[in-house]
Amino acid sequence: MQTAPAISVVIPVLNEARSINALIAHLRSLAPVDAVEIVVVDGDPAGSTVRAISHPLVVTAVADRGRASQMNRGAAIASGAVLLFLHADTFLPRSAFALIRETMRDGRFLAGCFDLGIDTDRTIFRITERYVALRTRLTRIPFGDQAIFVRRDYFERIGGYRDIPIMEDVDLMRRIRQRGDTICVIPAKVMTSARRWEKEGVLYTTLRNWMLQLLYFVGVSPQRLARFYR
Repeated sequence: MQTAPAISVVIPVLNEARSINALIAHLRSLAPVDAVEIVVVDGDPAGSTVRAISHPLVVTAVADRGRASQMNRGAAIASGAVLLFLHADTFLPRSAFALIRETMRDGRFLAGCFDLGIDTDRTIFRITERYVALRTRLTRIPFGDQAIFVRRDYFERIGGYRDIPIMEDVDLMRRIRQRGDTICVIPAKVMTSARRWEKEGVLYTTLRNWMLQLLYFVGVSPQRLARFYR
């Protein structure tokens, strides 16, 4: 009988047909096929992204659009003891899986993340990276683009992601903190695309994100925040 992979990478996607195979190839270059499971969950009812996958041995599914529902669906069909939730435009550091296994062997930690790196040479993004690193260490509440990982049994025990349209990653991490459990911040950078900032403007995107975070923490509902975000 085949042994279940220690880590399942759950990737929520929407309209990522052009880039999904590059991400899968990157993940396969970091670990053997039998060591890491890849689960791709498409928010497009037609499954346009999962139909574009050319790599074998990738678990695919279609779910209601929205990262929370897509990631919960991926977690439900994953077989790994550790769940790594990865955005489709984010690449892991070379030693990512070894670092996750080492962290999960430490009984103090039930979840973790990486530092944020942004794939651009523009100096302003180095400031953003430093701010995120400081914020994460002070609050121990990372965001989804930092490649959040969590023990599968613990994720199920606390109810997974809440089905909310925005801030599902912050909500999950906040619940973990409120329970008094420990989140590890690994001092190695993932590399995420700068496309969102470059498309919408660095200053606008940064200020909007800060405002959304502030409003969420003072109690504004994710449903109202989603309307503002759009």
